Amino acid sequence: MSNKPLDISRPSKLELRWTRVFDAPRDLVFAALTEPDLVKRWLTGPPGITLPVCEIDFRVGGRFRYVWEMPDGTRMGMDGEYKEITPPAKIVHTELFDEDWTGGETLVTTTLTEEDGQTRMTTTVRYSSEAARDAASKTGMADGVAHSYALLDTLLAE
Repeated sequence: MSNKPLDISRPSKLELRWTRVFDAPRDLVFAALTEPDLVKRWLTGPPGITLPVCEIDFRVGGRFRYVWEMPDGTRMGMDGEYKEITPPAKIVHTELFDEDWTGGETLVTTTLTEEDGQTRMTTTVRYSSEAARDAASKTGMADGVAHSYALLDTLLAE
């Protein structure tokens, strides 16, 4: 597993931002964010969690659906809509979990910048309130993101 640092910040009262560098060109990172067969291989979080449902209609106005399955068989689902797509540099979409633990729909902006064959991915999540942002930051989300990004490193190295 990769031990590259995941930088997490709070750029505003409503936002969480995480930034990570990957040793791959941004075209490959962009594909890994948008192609269901690739997303299923890395967007799982900690060991034992799977992503049996990964449906992506990748176009502005298109929707996506993810359902994670935990080791005990419980499921967590989320869906959203793509608002802006600028290949291979930017994706903006909404997210809403089935069991809304984030205080309502969030707006997620992911940017990819490439320099010397490496890609910096910056993801900013805008919550409905400061309380929702703070609650989200107290979950195990940071560990899950770090683990998923380590899996993404492995996928990109193939």
